[in-house]
Formats: sequence, C-alpha cells, structure tokens
Amino acid sequence: MADREKGGFWVGAAAVLFYPLTWMGRSVYHDAERVPRHGPALLVMNHVSHLDPAVDAVFVHRNRRVPRFMAKDSLFRVPGFGRILAGSGGIPVSRGTGSAGDSLAAAHRTLREGKIVLIYPEGTISKDPQGWPKGAYTGVARLALSNDVPVIPIARWGTQKIWNGYTKKFRPLPRKTVVHAVGEPVDLTAYREKEQTPEVLREVTDLLMGEVRTLLSGVRGETPPARVEGGTGNTRARDVDTAGGEA
Repeated sequence: MADREKGGFWVGAAAVLFYPLTWMGRSVYHDAERVPRHGPALLVMNHVSHLDPAVDAVFVHRNRRVPRFMAKDSLFRVPGFGRILAGSGGIPVSRGTGSAGDSLAAAHRTLREGKIVLIYPEGTISKDPQGWPKGAYTGVARLALSNDVPVIPIARWGTQKIWNGYTKKFRPLPRKTVVHAVGEPVDLTAYREKEQTPEVLREVTDLLMGEVRTLLSGVRGETPPARVEGGTGNTRARDVDTAGGEA
C-alpha cells in the first residue's frame, strides 16, 4: 500500500472538521484508484453544494493524498476555517482585482511541487436548476496546458440533496448517497503546442467540463441538456478559477 502523503498539523485539523460532515452521506467511489498516489495532478470537478469542499477533501484524503483547493479570498478571513484553509495549502483567489493572477501562479507552483490541486471551474455552485455544470472559467485550461501533469475529471453527485445552497434547505436525514466518479486523465497533447489564445482556452475548458458532464450523466443515469448555457462568452473575464465554498 502506498504511503500517505504527509499533511501536517493543519491538514489534520481539517480532517477533524471535515470527516464528521461526511457521515451525513453514504460515500460511493467509482474508479478512485485513478487518483495518483504520488506526484502532481489537477482534479477538475463539478460544484453543486456548499458541502462539496468538505466531502471532496475527505475523498482525496481517503485516497492518501492532500488536496490543495483554489478558494475565493473571503473564505480565508472566516475565523477558524480560514486558518485551516490557509494552513493546509489552500490558494486564495481575488477575483476581479489586479492580484487575481497571483492565484494561478500559486497553483502552478503547487503543481510543480508535486502536489494535487483541486479546482471547480464553474467558480460557484451550479446555477442550472437540474444541477448540470454550466459556464466555466478558463483558468482551468491555463493550468492544464501549462503543466504536464495528469488532468483528471471527477463528477460528484448527492451533496445537493443534503445542503441545497439555492433553496437553503439542509436535510441531513435520512442519509443520502454521495457518489464520486473518477475519469481517465484527459489527453491534451494536441493542445499543448498551441498558443494559449482565448479560443484555445475556451475549447480546452469546454472539453474538460464535457468530460465531467459525461461522468455525471453516468452517475445520474440521465442525459444532460444538449446546450450548456453560459459555456461561452467573455473569456478574459473568466481567466481565473475559484474553488469551493462560494457564498
């Protein structure tokens, strides 16, 4: 069995906080062995509930790795939680400011250090009434193309039945099933030699989110809508990704 990646005090504190939250759901993992046990990786996920970061952190930790989340900077100012987020390697994102690009630079460094970065390209929980992924920021494409690391799509479903951020309903009982389905690493060879134009970044972003949608379709046993609203638009305005816990 592979050794567990060392996380330190703050990762331990996060585990103490997050593991009990996952007891509200029955965890089912499909193809979890595709999460690399060593070395860098970029995990690309959908986002349906404010509970996702806790559940996803535990999923990665159970696979013997430490996730580094990209998260909006305001979360780092939340008493207690912000300190845990920062101490465990979280990457603050200041969207819409002159320092927004610093978060991508930090994510690049994290990948170069051989760590796992977890990203929610939508930047917030899905605004689709049925929970399908919608418009995504192209920062995920910048990270994927600028780092020769496994880029792994993962779909997670079920957390929204526990905590629905838009209806404000919190229903921990009866326990719901929360599924993680892990896809094969996406082959981006054809794109790596291309200039990172807005069109290329949008194409790669949509490719990655398409893989997530396909996995989610399998988990749900449903066909996703043919058209993804918000899947295109001002690429420059969607340069930087956020991850998890959006308000």
